[in-house]
Amino acid sequence: MARKEDARRKIQLGGLVVKAGLDSEPPAVLLGLLVEAAHALSGQRGPELRQRFRAAGDRAFSEDGTGAAARSGTR
Repeated sequence: MARKEDARRKIQLGGLVVKAGLDSEPPAVLLGLLVEAAHALSGQRGPELRQRFRAAGDRAFSEDGTGAAARSGTR
């Protein structure tokens, strides 16, 4: 069962890459972007950036009508 949940999670994360319009970027660019974002979120401005990124994500979900069902993560 854990394997199935892991696969589902990876598919969801891939869908976010597509939704963000980044699916044509090379994997190294995507990983670099995520590593830099993780570093920024763990810094002094982390709470401010997290709020800003969440607002941008909420807007993106709202624009396509996906709504709250797709936004299950909290932090």
